[in-house]
Amino acid sequence: MEKPKASEPVEGQSLSQAEAPLMAHEKKQTQQDQPKWSFSLNLACVGSSIGAALPVGYCTGVMNSPAVLMRSWCNETLIARYDLHLGASGLEWLWSAVVSIFLVGGAIGSMTGASTANRFGRRGCFYICGILLVLGAVCFAVCRLLVSVELLLLGRLLVGLAGGLVTAFMPMYHSELAALSQRSTLSPCCAMGLTAGVVVAQICSLQSLFGGADRWHIALSFFGLLVLLCYAPFRWYPESPKWLYIVKGRKEEARQQLQLLRGYSSDSAALQAELNEMELEASAKVEASGFMEVLRNPRLRLPLIIVCAFLGGQQLSGINAIFFYSVSIFRKAGLSTQAAEWANLGAGSLNLATSMVGPVLLERVNRRPLMLFSTFFCAVCLFLFAMMLYFIESFSWFAMGCIGCIFLYIFFYQFGVGPMPFFIGAELFEVSPRPAAMALGSVVYWVCNFIIGMAFPTLQNAWGALVFLPFSIACLLLFGLTKRYLPETRGRDPSEVAPLVADGFKSKVLRTRTASQSS
Repeated sequence: MEKPKASEPVEGQSLSQAEAPLMAHEKKQTQQDQPKWSFSLNLACVGSSIGAALPVGYCTGVMNSPAVLMRSWCNETLIARYDLHLGASGLEWLWSAVVSIFLVGGAIGSMTGASTANRFGRRGCFYICGILLVLGAVCFAVCRLLVSVELLLLGRLLVGLAGGLVTAFMPMYHSELAALSQRSTLSPCCAMGLTAGVVVAQICSLQSLFGGADRWHIALSFFGLLVLLCYAPFRWYPESPKWLYIVKGRKEEARQQLQLLRGYSSDSAALQAELNEMELEASAKVEASGFMEVLRNPRLRLPLIIVCAFLGGQQLSGINAIFFYSVSIFRKAGLSTQAAEWANLGAGSLNLATSMVGPVLLERVNRRPLMLFSTFFCAVCLFLFAMMLYFIESFSWFAMGCIGCIFLYIFFYQFGVGPMPFFIGAELFEVSPRPAAMALGSVVYWVCNFIIGMAFPTLQNAWGALVFLPFSIACLLLFGLTKRYLPETRGRDPSEVAPLVADGFKSKVLRTRTASQSS
């Protein structure tokens, strides 16, 4: 007698009873195929954000509070060692060099980011950043002991090089480690690390902590402890499966890394599906991988403009100028010097707290509305801030209004302008041209940062409060670019997004997902 099939009900058995084992098996298989938040994935994203992105943000913000003491030390050191007496203008140039060499290093590091990420891998790039950061911390720690301005300059250059590499590779690293469903949560990790670093630097450089005349070198080098702590388990950090499979052709290693990152079983259908997608991308990958190839490829022109405009526009939106000017605004509002310093720390803490909402928002809200919302209200806040600051003597409440504008601007900034430029390139470009495109965007980021740092004091003296109006205009331009040309990337693979922007400024980026797939 023929036995009934497993999927067929036997006599006396209901259909639901017969299907129950099969449904349970399918449910179990579906649960197994869901990507998990593995230890390896969490370690890589948290460790790299705290161990590399946070120190770069730290080095950006640590120079503000002890600036007067450090300038005095530089002047005394040059007199003692070289009998070199600098005038006021000469000392100003020296201090500008100390500050700006960090930004120059960032631009140089960004230019090498593509070749470094492709040659040594995303994990190898992270390792190189760690070496540069540790060497920079050592230079800061011993420069005062050895009475050497040169070591101070060298340390700033080294951490700048690390900063350029971080902004070029880290968003790409996080994006390639994460599954599509996890990408929105991990995308803002680099920006959060940079923001957290500025706040930690503001705390460590307080006069009551490490910002004193005989302790500022400790403030400068404190981030080295975080670097050592986060790089200690480096052997357990995973490599990007996409880099292994598509760039290097090491397919078995890519399979092993995917299993480690996702928690897949060896016979998982989801594992095979991801490998099939990589194989498809590897066989049809865009040949453009170097700077010139990316620049010359017309299909990559619009996404490259978006990446560069977003990263450059982030700096031209005035965030660094706001933090530069905030202490004096707080003092004009009637706060004491110490109270203004604490209020500035409060502004930095708001910046960090708002950035921590980013992963939740980016997981639930589309990219376009977030960026449109952020750029529009940043433009409004900057315009109101400029007007109130210009007429601050006319009405007594304008001083408090300026403080309100600063805090509102910081709040709206972290909804889109702050985090999104760092990772949007990883969502617009496929694996082959991605390193070069993100490196070019990172170069623009550091160059605009340098321009703001060098030009803002001069323009502030010439224009006064109206110097903030160009920042408002920059936000409006970003609003227009986003509305017209930014495709929605949330929940989409870059291979699906790339065709939407392949026709340059003639692209129809608002096509639906179905239309883009059928085309």
